[in-house]
Amino acid sequence: MVELNSVSWRSRVLSLGYGLILSSVCSFLPATVQAATLPEIKAQGKLTVAVKEQLRPMGFRNAQGKLQGFEIDLARRLAQEILGDANAIKLEPVANRERFKAVLNGDVDIAIAHVSQTPARSRLVVFSPYYYLARTAFVSKDEDIKQLQDIRSGKIAVLNESSTIAEVRFRLPQAQLVGVDSYQQALSLLEAGKAAAFAGDETVLTGWVQQYSQYHLLSQRIGGEALAVVMPKGLQYTALHQKVNQTIRQLRESGWLQQKAKEWGLTWETGPSE
Repeated sequence: MVELNSVSWRSRVLSLGYGLILSSVCSFLPATVQAATLPEIKAQGKLTVAVKEQLRPMGFRNAQGKLQGFEIDLARRLAQEILGDANAIKLEPVANRERFKAVLNGDVDIAIAHVSQTPARSRLVVFSPYYYLARTAFVSKDEDIKQLQDIRSGKIAVLNESSTIAEVRFRLPQAQLVGVDSYQQALSLLEAGKAAAFAGDETVLTGWVQQYSQYHLLSQRIGGEALAVVMPKGLQYTALHQKVNQTIRQLRESGWLQQKAKEWGLTWETGPSE
């Protein structure tokens, strides 16, 4: 655990993050993309989707081992819109490092696996309109800590080399940031009383407080990353892009996405207009 005090963290972290993203994704790029087109998906009668399986409440397994969550519901809804059957779907759990590889190699048709849209990633894949705006949230065990002002000069744990560092540094310049390598290490730090709060992805921390009832989320959120469906690039996929994009817009405008987010304990923020 290392205290982070550099005032240049915002530019350094974002630059490092984009560079790592682009280099790692490029290493997965196949010579020929073989993902199914929309007509092929319809002919197969099945939509194959890369999802998360250990990220409550986005995509995780329940006590019976069944995949569920906000992104799982969205995947099934897309299958309903594309194939007329929410069960005409194959869910393929993937680790973070596999999310782009699965799409680029044609192992799945699309990915709905907590992927945020960035300029670097957009060079290699196509993103749908956002289906959720994931912001940076703060979790604490101290019942006296309810707002950001309560930790403005306290110790806040953050993941090393994450964009969260820049966001927190910008919003709480007097705070003492303590770098950790994992969410588990952050939990240990809070349990030991060595940090007042932990700043991280709202979706992950929502699952955190659902699992650990002694913790609570602060009311404010900062920053924001637009989560979107990942699709393969190429003119042959234009029909698929159009169908997915149209469906996401309709689900957002109708309030379906907002309602589903609330059902899974997530807050709902309005993102940038398109």
